[in-house]
Amino acid sequence: MKRGLQIALGIFSLIPVIFALMGFLHGAERLSPAGVTTELDNQYRYFSGMYLVVSFLIWSIIPSIEKQGRLLLVVSAAIFIGGLGRLVSVMTVGQPAQDQMVALGIELVVPVIFVLWQRMVSARA
Repeated sequence: MKRGLQIALGIFSLIPVIFALMGFLHGAERLSPAGVTTELDNQYRYFSGMYLVVSFLIWSIIPSIEKQGRLLLVVSAAIFIGGLGRLVSVMTVGQPAQDQMVALGIELVVPVIFVLWQRMVSARA
């Protein structure tokens, strides 16, 4: 059970790494080739850096996941709240591209699963 959680966290942590690197390298124009404001690009690249930190935090808790419930909860809450932000955007601005809708689903479901899974692992340890 512990090893499965560690592997799953490792795999899912690659998602923010990939999107962070794409954001750093290509900026917001990656999503809007017609052009973006400098402010939007600046903010997008900033959040790409924050996304990368999320992966670093996840990596730091993987080895001793049974003892890292609080940190996993904080990281999971950050991801979940980010998903809520996407949901507000969908409700107020409209539906984005399909990959962003998939991200929304992942952000609202997977963090909850990981927190519950970690609690089971912790209880067994």
